[in-house]
Amino acid sequence: MRVLDISVPNGPHQHVYPGDPPPRIEQAAAISRGDPANVSLLTMGSHTGTHVDAPYHFLPDGPRLGDVSLDRMVGECVVADLRGRPAVDAAALRDVPLRDGDIVLCHTDNSARWHAPTFQTDFTYVTLDAADVLLARGVKAIGMDYLSIEQFGSPDFPVHKRLLGAGVFVIEGLDLHAVAPGRYTLVCLPLKFPDLDGAPARAVLLG
Repeated sequence: MRVLDISVPNGPHQHVYPGDPPPRIEQAAAISRGDPANVSLLTMGSHTGTHVDAPYHFLPDGPRLGDVSLDRMVGECVVADLRGRPAVDAAALRDVPLRDGDIVLCHTDNSARWHAPTFQTDFTYVTLDAADVLLARGVKAIGMDYLSIEQFGSPDFPVHKRLLGAGVFVIEGLDLHAVAPGRYTLVCLPLKFPDLDGAPARAVLLG
């Protein structure tokens, strides 16, 4: 069985959504300073790099991370080749072979944007009519290959609210540049912070 890592590396120079805290890594203990072991202090936002959104991220009374079952982030998924589009809309999803209970991962031009030196504002996003298609087809989660499924500059984040409010989980910050379209098993496990609005995660495909 192949294990494909679709997470982005974390570090001080990675892309960060504007307004989110940049990650910092400090040496808390070092063998070179006479300490018995090397220990690092990590500081980062809950939506850094590859991460998951709990409904509480956008819904004041929504479930927090600990209220979301892990089976929303683990299971059969389809990687859909959606490159060449400025947005993933309902028409883009028309021919994607989705099944009830699937996780859909959107491979867009975003996967190439990770190689840019700084955050890119023109990333491919998901439209509201696409969100309605995902709900109608029984998808349990959607994954996107940049830091948001929402169009940059959106004032009210309707796509997040529509999906999270209906129980469709959101995974963001994936890197799908080396993944062929098709069916896989996704394992995406966020760090266990039960009361948070989301958390960084390690995501892999088995196939």
